[in-house]
Amino acid sequence: MGEEQDPQKVKRNAASAYDYEKDSRWADYWSNVLIPPHMASRSDVVDHFKRKFYQRYIDPDFVVEPMTTNTTSQPARSSTPSSSSSSASERRPPANSGPTTRAAGTSTPSSTPLRWDRQTIQFSVNAWVLVVAVLAMVPLLPKSLSNRAYRLSFMGTACSSFYSLYSLYGKPRAWNIQELQVWLQSVMATKDFIYSIYCLTFVTSNLRLTFSLLPIVCRSMEHTAKFIRRNFARSSWYRKYLEEPCVWVESNTTTLSILSSQAEIGIGFLLIISLLSSQRNIVQTFMYWQLLKLMYMAPVTAGYHQSVWSKIGRTANPLIHQYAPFLNTPISAIQRWWFR
Repeated sequence: MGEEQDPQKVKRNAASAYDYEKDSRWADYWSNVLIPPHMASRSDVVDHFKRKFYQRYIDPDFVVEPMTTNTTSQPARSSTPSSSSSSASERRPPANSGPTTRAAGTSTPSSTPLRWDRQTIQFSVNAWVLVVAVLAMVPLLPKSLSNRAYRLSFMGTACSSFYSLYSLYGKPRAWNIQELQVWLQSVMATKDFIYSIYCLTFVTSNLRLTFSLLPIVCRSMEHTAKFIRRNFARSSWYRKYLEEPCVWVESNTTTLSILSSQAEIGIGFLLIISLLSSQRNIVQTFMYWQLLKLMYMAPVTAGYHQSVWSKIGRTANPLIHQYAPFLNTPISAIQRWWFR
């Protein structure tokens, strides 16, 4: 009778009965879990991460017990701080990132003091970028201060992205062309690499496009909201002021990704228009369209960008065929370059 009334037992039963396959968030969450292949095939490991998913997205009050295993691939515990990363940790995903597995002895987000690990550093940088980027977008701010905030936003995001790349992939084994190519091939399709190049494209340019801060704001909001909800969910201050916006951000990550993709493509056309002005930068425009091409191909951003381009094609193609058929030849040449 006592077990039937145990609220955690009820929550465990609900977590076991939850249909994860019909929840699109589960596939994204599981794809961002970095564990050895031999552990990923074990049902107890999959069930453990399903319970963590249920705790994160469905019931924050559900307590997930530490995963126990007899193999050496057990997640790193808090008693071994010298290990650089846990074998059962989750990495950040470039569209949508999953949370990082907590130490095995941690049962609730607020049961241990906040430590300056990789996730905390990333949160601090992204929270700072979010504040600075919003300041740069305020029209009433003095121009000199606004320009400084504009560049600092890109610099902060670039530093955050490069730090994430270094934490997850390390550095090239040797500083020669062959090893650099191998390293670039391993990171080129990641969202962190894409955003680092995106930021470098604008931080080095004299042309200011305030609209280009929108993807940076969406990225920072997503990172910040996930960290706050994961680590401060028990705080009364969080529940009073931040719970609703954090839940909204986490529930609308797809909407934010689509908004970012629309902004990134729109920026490409703005750069083409800027070629007619005195602030034109041909090199920056060419580099940015190469980046858009990468975004169209990379798995982490392809779905959103291809959806936006499809909508543009459905709207523009009939108008071009009807009113400007002479553009069909150059458009076909551009498409051949795009899909090459």
